[in-house]
Amino acid sequence: MGENVKFGNDQAVLQHFQGMRQELSQIWAKIGELDMERSEHSLVIKAIEPLDKDRKCFRLIGGVLVERTVGEVLPAVARNRDGLSAVIEKLTEQLEKKKNEITAFQQQYNIRPKGEEQPQEQKPAEKAASSGVLVG
Repeated sequence: MGENVKFGNDQAVLQHFQGMRQELSQIWAKIGELDMERSEHSLVIKAIEPLDKDRKCFRLIGGVLVERTVGEVLPAVARNRDGLSAVIEKLTEQLEKKKNEITAFQQQYNIRPKGEEQPQEQKPAEKAASSGVLVG
């Protein structure tokens, strides 16, 4: 969505901005989900590492419980954990790019979240307009 698009009105700009923020939230959610899976893989590795490599071990593969040995399961779980780490790293890079894209979009279209103050160059005009005389 980094293309240079012309928007017809403020509503179109706002919808595009909200879509970008939703994408950011989805990336955050996916990173959290994958991080939980990675920590589960690490717990499994920690639990079965000290065991005898010929010991019977069960692993759930695609919804099917299969019998293997610790020696067969340990490298596969470690590979999966490392793969998850690589995916999390790529998603984190995408997250940073999306954050930068959103910031640039906010600056281009002067979008400010509610409650955020206006830039400093506009404040003196506000003060002059709001100063008045009280009549009793």
